[in-house]
Amino acid sequence: MAKTLVAYYSWSGRTQGMAEKIAQLVDADMYRIEVAPDTFDRDMYKTDEIATAQIKNHQYPALVNDIPNVDQYDLILVGSPVWRGAPATPIHNFLNQIQNYSGKVASFYTDAGTPNGYEKMFKQWAGKLNVLPTHEGSNGLNAWLAELAG
Repeated sequence: MAKTLVAYYSWSGRTQGMAEKIAQLVDADMYRIEVAPDTFDRDMYKTDEIATAQIKNHQYPALVNDIPNVDQYDLILVGSPVWRGAPATPIHNFLNQIQNYSGKVASFYTDAGTPNGYEKMFKQWAGKLNVLPTHEGSNGLNAWLAELAG
């Protein structure tokens, strides 16, 4: 597989677990997308309200860690939980900061509800990035990764 970066935001740990599994499968580097510890609440319903307001007001949380040099990668896999049918809001600023990246980008997500418009919102936030198909959950990972490699 191409030189790959697995970049992910994980609120509860589920997305992190999936990111680690993918990174092992494709021998990828990892980057944890992080925001200030007080950005979201420990209660998922309050976090949902915060994220909904961030999207509505176009006020996405700043990332607190430096993004690696993405130009060294052929593929970036971006992991996120689904929040009200959209990627977690820290994903927006990550994608915004890599707009000059010329490789391929694909998203994977974990969800406890319905992904609804997740893929559409991810593509919207990705702007001019070359976005490949999205993958949900941990089932069928090998087939999805093979599709991306082909």
